[in-house]
Amino acid sequence: MKVSRSKTEYMCVNEREGSGTVRLQGEEVKKVQEFKYLGSTVQSNGECGKEVKKRVQADTTASARISACLVDISSWMTAHQLKLNPSKTEPLIIPGDPSPAQDLAISLSNSMISPSATARNLGVTMDNQLSFSSHVTNVTRSCRFLLYNIRRIRPFLSTQATQVLVKSLVISRLDYCNSLLAGLPLNATRPLQMIQNAAAQLVFNLPKFSHTTPLLRSLHWLPVAARIRFKTLMLAYKAKNGPAPSYLKALITSRTAPRSLRSTSTARLVPPSLREKVFLFKLQPLFSKPQPEQPPEV
Repeated sequence: MKVSRSKTEYMCVNEREGSGTVRLQGEEVKKVQEFKYLGSTVQSNGECGKEVKKRVQADTTASARISACLVDISSWMTAHQLKLNPSKTEPLIIPGDPSPAQDLAISLSNSMISPSATARNLGVTMDNQLSFSSHVTNVTRSCRFLLYNIRRIRPFLSTQATQVLVKSLVISRLDYCNSLLAGLPLNATRPLQMIQNAAAQLVFNLPKFSHTTPLLRSLHWLPVAARIRFKTLMLAYKAKNGPAPSYLKALITSRTAPRSLRSTSTARLVPPSLREKVFLFKLQPLFSKPQPEQPPEV
């Protein structure tokens, strides 16, 4: 891979006084104040979600705004040696309320694009109802295939080697972006729990109907529901006290009491109002719930 000196840029974070310049192969590298990512291009088109929400007849306003946003994205990608393929573009529209689905006519490069029921983003399959049923199905299918391959070579592996394989190939897939599954009912995540049970049985080379609770305890593996809750609480802690993205910090608010109370030191968060539509954000109710089973300092 070749590094182009003419296209290389850098940005200083927490720049100190008297910091020197950066050189690459004898030439000074261009310094920029900020990097322009695709997100700024999308934000420049305004809040398209509100335009979709304010539906008019034939949805002309919403369709025009989304089409203009796609044109700007295509121009940005062309300027950065990328290409937006209209035939592979799948817009996903997530309604704010369970209203009847209405088709939007979105045009891009003289091609009409229809909204898709599901879309894949960074390995996560999202649907327009945020049920994540397709994502759970895909993860379950891939993990079942991996367990089948590991089971074929299990007679040649020790227990420790099998545990390393299962943890790196299967458990890591169960943990990937599992905080998105927060708030789902247990029957929605039950297929993932069955995969974890099968993985524990494979590690100890036990039959299919063996009791898995002592196996999970021996392996120090939390159940799937507990792993999801741990991830969301960890995100809440980082958003409140540690390094976390600004868009997460902006979504939580610490509770302030009008007078001195014993609960002031519990570091609770403000629960969302019932009038607010939290359909598109399920983490804030989980963050705001008190945890009576844990001490306040935790």
